[in-house]
Amino acid sequence: MSDWLAAIENDTQASVLVTVALVEGSGPREAGAKMRVTLDGQVDTIGGGHLELRAVEIAKTMLATADTHTRLERFALGPSLGQCCGGVVHLAFEYVDASLKTLLAALRERRQQDSWKVTALDGESASALFDTAGSLIAGTPSQAPDTFSRERATHVAQGSEGRRWLVDPCLAPRAHLTLFGAGHVGAAIVRALADLPCTITWVDEREDMFPLQMPDNVCIAATDTPEEFVAMAPPGGSFLVMTHSHALDQRLTQAIMAREDVGWFGLIGSQTKRKQFEHRLQARGVPDQRIAAMVCPIGMPGIRNKAPAVIAASVACQLLMVWEQAASAALAAPLRLASASAPPRRPTRAAIHPL
Repeated sequence: MSDWLAAIENDTQASVLVTVALVEGSGPREAGAKMRVTLDGQVDTIGGGHLELRAVEIAKTMLATADTHTRLERFALGPSLGQCCGGVVHLAFEYVDASLKTLLAALRERRQQDSWKVTALDGESASALFDTAGSLIAGTPSQAPDTFSRERATHVAQGSEGRRWLVDPCLAPRAHLTLFGAGHVGAAIVRALADLPCTITWVDEREDMFPLQMPDNVCIAATDTPEEFVAMAPPGGSFLVMTHSHALDQRLTQAIMAREDVGWFGLIGSQTKRKQFEHRLQARGVPDQRIAAMVCPIGMPGIRNKAPAVIAASVACQLLMVWEQAASAALAAPLRLASASAPPRRPTRAAIHPL
């Protein structure tokens, strides 16, 4: 979970939520990046440097003066900010009042589900939270827009009345890894992925191998029938096999190859192990193109150190590349608008469209 959202649960301090609303050209963080600022400090980051320092100054001024109006500020990343990115970043500043804190609490509860946060950038402060179907979950229904873009990253849109809105998808992690093996390398990989946008199902027969403290994005499964978790994995999910037994690795590999909707599949081992597994898979009629897609050895090319932490860092990079490609492909899908579901007698509201 993002630090800015996790930290707000039991915090009674007044705060301002800063969101990267739009990036033109090069910027230190992507649209949708956030940080939360209090008079005592900040949680998370929008990229550091002078841009972040200036954003913190603005947020703290809002807190000191009790300025609760949401605003959108434009920053050119040039000489005036001492940054050489060369782009332009637009930041949204939202004072976290009781209404917004309730909305963020609802968002925190929905961290494993897709949500869309929509915030008015002009006029009276207003924000709303919608689910995948466009139904209102929290916020101010009388002022929220009727439609919003479902398949775009965070962006600024404008209603027919000229009012600007920040449309901010707060999506559950799309990347899922089913990891077989709780040995030293498996444990190192879990640590490496703990703060990354993914969920992990960690499977091993030996319950005592799992650490007592587990990252929030990990679900453990101590089972004598690990093959069942191949079938339970989501379509397009990633698999990583590194158990204590070559025979078990073989069984899991066959089960993974039997699924036609598998995403990335990595198998720990040498080229010799790969050749052995290739011959056995071919003998069982697995198509050559499926075998060729199996990643073994795992890790980034050129990294030969076999220390668990090094392997974990290398595999984490490999997985991030796969997951970011998948995310980019999803964002390239045709734009669809979701109609917000309204309760009875809900006032008519203007639709918003991307700028």
